[in-house]
Amino acid sequence: MKLVLNFFMVLLAFFSFSNKSLSLTDYQIKRFCAKEKRVSLCIKNLKEKRSDLQKGTLIEIPVNPYKR
Repeated sequence: MKLVLNFFMVLLAFFSFSNKSLSLTDYQIKRFCAKEKRVSLCIKNLKEKRSDLQKGTLIEIPVNPYKR
């Protein structure tokens, strides 16, 4: 019984975590790039990265530290 329960738990965990990734919307990209010096270049780069992500290629994601 315990073996069957563990098997179903593994299957549930396997199917609940899919490989789908959510990309940024146009509004989120504009809001994120509003703080940058070169807004148009930032928007262009993020839209290119979004299209690469949707195609399935690997991208490098910059991490911005949280400022209080």
